[in-house]
Amino acid sequence: MRDKIIEIILDQDGGFISGEELSKYIGISRAAIWKHIKILKEEGYNIESVNKKGYRLIEIPKDLLTYKNINHKLNAKIIGNKIIHFETIGSTNDYAKEIASNEDEGTIIISEEQTNGRGRLGRQWYSKSYDGIWMSVILKPNIMPYEAPFITLIAGASIAKALKNLGVETLIKWPNDVILNDKKISGILTELSAEIERVNYIVLGIGINVKTMEFSQEISDIATSLYKENYKISRVDIVKNILEEFEKLYFKYVNENSKEETLDICRKYSAIIGKEIYLLKNKSKELVKCLDINKDGNLIVEKKNKTIQEIVSGEVSIRGVEGYV
Repeated sequence: MRDKIIEIILDQDGGFISGEELSKYIGISRAAIWKHIKILKEEGYNIESVNKKGYRLIEIPKDLLTYKNINHKLNAKIIGNKIIHFETIGSTNDYAKEIASNEDEGTIIISEEQTNGRGRLGRQWYSKSYDGIWMSVILKPNIMPYEAPFITLIAGASIAKALKNLGVETLIKWPNDVILNDKKISGILTELSAEIERVNYIVLGIGINVKTMEFSQEISDIATSLYKENYKISRVDIVKNILEEFEKLYFKYVNENSKEETLDICRKYSAIIGKEIYLLKNKSKELVKCLDINKDGNLIVEKKNKTIQEIVSGEVSIRGVEGYV
């Protein structure tokens, strides 16, 4: 009921709606409307009440990543139809894996804070309260397990495209990082549950540094945030754009077996194509030149001896010759 009330108030774009109108829309008494408004105010929604005018929303509280805020006017068919919001959680990916079997495709788990956030290869991901976007998407595509890594490229392309929509020019460091001014602002962690010939579910984890201004000494040379680079953008707007862009590319992949648009974006925004990079595996470090991303989403590199090698996502890490990229 409160979801419907706040949706109607949000639709007014800062204008008033009377208690009588709300009562007719919802089908409950004006007294019941007032009780729900009081609870919404306690949740942090700054709703102004004016005699003979009604109610209006002055501001969205703390840019909260709730279902009410994200799903409002979200242009997506399944991604984001259900959003499970936490104030704090250990890891959104871990929770998503716990519930994935019983949830519909497109369910989002999102938290204002993670206390045990993880990146690729088990690395810790710092997830401060209200500073960023920490979310996981439950997917159940009808694809073969070996096709699942391409979902990571779809996510990277979606983030780059979404931020472009909001005026931020980023690059993609294959396969799972998004870069701004040569530093990492976003990471992607894709985890798979599958049998030999079928995918049970995929959990797609996305972390984005939005408001963080100070990073630990361990990562200060390689990490940044949108605010730190002077892009003051709403977290809600970022999430909406990502979900909409992701669904478009995801549907093309799983429903039409079409990869071209994703690959075009990944190539266009690549931080490493045409550059020399280091391939890191265990304790080894090899200098190669990055040539392209092939039709399967794998990296094509040229070694010092001029041989061409295909690198599969998950086999190695990548570093730039003079820094992170």
